Amino acid sequence: MSKGRIAVVIVGTLIGLFAIGLIIGGGGLLWANETQRDADGFFSTDEFTLSTESYAVTSADVDLGATPSDWFPSGLATVRLEIDPTDDQPVFVGIGRSDEVETYLEGVAVSEVERVRVDGTVAYRNVPGTMTPTPPIDQEFWATSASGVETETVTWDLEQGSWSVVVMNADADQGVTVGATAAARTDLLAWIAAGLIAVGVVLGVVAVVMIVAAVASTRTTPAPAGVGELGPYPVRVEGELDPGLSRWQWLFKWLLAIPHFVVLAFLWIAFFFLTVGAFFAILFTGRYPRSIFDFNVGVLRWSWRVAYYSYGVNGSDQYPPFSLGDTDYPAHLDVVYPERLSRGLVLVKWWLLAIPHYLIVGLFTSGLVWWTTEIGSGNTAAEAGAGLIGILVFVAVLILLFTGRYPQGLFDLVMGLNRWVLRVAAYASLMTDEYPPFRLDTGGSEPEAAPPSPRTGPTGEGTVVSESDAV
Repeated sequence: MSKGRIAVVIVGTLIGLFAIGLIIGGGGLLWANETQRDADGFFSTDEFTLSTESYAVTSADVDLGATPSDWFPSGLATVRLEIDPTDDQPVFVGIGRSDEVETYLEGVAVSEVERVRVDGTVAYRNVPGTMTPTPPIDQEFWATSASGVETETVTWDLEQGSWSVVVMNADADQGVTVGATAAARTDLLAWIAAGLIAVGVVLGVVAVVMIVAAVASTRTTPAPAGVGELGPYPVRVEGELDPGLSRWQWLFKWLLAIPHFVVLAFLWIAFFFLTVGAFFAILFTGRYPRSIFDFNVGVLRWSWRVAYYSYGVNGSDQYPPFSLGDTDYPAHLDVVYPERLSRGLVLVKWWLLAIPHYLIVGLFTSGLVWWTTEIGSGNTAAEAGAGLIGILVFVAVLILLFTGRYPQGLFDLVMGLNRWVLRVAAYASLMTDEYPPFRLDTGGSEPEAAPPSPRTGPTGEGTVVSESDAV
């Protein structure tokens, strides 16, 4: 590839990563909008403690625009603050314009909240002073306020201007200690989420077009003779172990394969929707549309090459081509096109009949070992799993790192496990009606198809059928 084409691939990859981030962010906002709001539609923080020896706790200025303009619509968002006294001392909470708050507290010792940490602790910026303030309830500039010995709540629709939140004792005594909860509500969140997803999808399409266009005319060597000959099952999965594997390159293949991961993310989205279309085509016509079949096989083939290069096998250091077709690469995948498919099986094979295989494939790919990462006070942050394939490949690359060779026995076993997974993937994707065998066909090559059974004569011995007999 020329430097220009490589640059296009890199730019397309960066756009694709940004697109995936937008889609994930939009999806997260949609999830939060549907599940994380309270009965009044507010997103609320956990309660945290505000405690200071000064006269007041204030927020940093919130600047919502100094002059009225059309860009700031009314009702953009609503905030809610709940202040809970820790004793019988009456408390005050108010929201006012920043300049008026500064005038009121000029020369007074205050503590400005800089941030609230994940664990609920608060960082302050202390402003010294020698003046004693007058009681806040005597001031008339507050946009909204509340005071008392119970849990006090203020709710305020955002307005233009620069604003500050103030928490004090109602009698303006020194030393403030309260529990606080902040919440916000907006009706624009769903629209923002939908917009992020829409922009992400558009940018994703642009990224795929850029990457594919950059490599589409790249010349590839045709697959060697004989690669189209399938074994006893109509899905062929093969791989040739590279004898000169680098000891260390596997450490960086996750980074080198990012362009493929980006393209495949969108190709698999297309794969899903096309498979749904193929489902209805099979249901009504008994045929898998050939163009959809070729595309979906190409996605499986592309995915297999990337898995073979990276952490599905690590069987080659040769960089995978950006191609849906079969090329001269050490890993090959092909599926026999079915002329007819059962209309009845299409209703059940991809879920009910495939359940036993799904359980096995889960152990092979991700369900053997699980671990959970936690942050904060026991809040689950992430869960991940490792399967038998990943564990065996990790063992193989460690051996490669220290000995310079990939154990042939481990390679054969990993190939057999991947072959099982891809057979099930093709079956579940409606590409064949032939049920995947519960058989571990190990090795880089498919097992040869069994020869036709000879005709059995009267003596029970096999006899060869001649052409004249056949006629």
